[in-house]
Amino acid sequence: MSILKNKNTLSKIVFCLSVFVTAFWILSQLIDVYKIVLVGALFEILWLPMLALLFCLPLISIYHFIKEKYNFKSLYFFLFLIQLATIFVLFTFFD
Repeated sequence: MSILKNKNTLSKIVFCLSVFVTAFWILSQLIDVYKIVLVGALFEILWLPMLALLFCLPLISIYHFIKEKYNFKSLYFFLFLIQLATIFVLFTFFD
């Protein structure tokens, strides 16, 4: 638990998760995941955790952004913008 006490480490973990979730959803919409059996199986295993992360990560980011007293140089602010852009793109372009 001591590894998560460092603010910089937590923001890097959230950043990596955000990039992974964004890549997962965008790539799953652009390619046919069921064309290759292994990719389809991996997609079926990961879609529910990725859906939960898609909506939980912005909440985590905004919480830490507020906790850091609205510091616009914070990584959490940029993560929140990336996550909102991902949700916007998924619901508007890939309907």
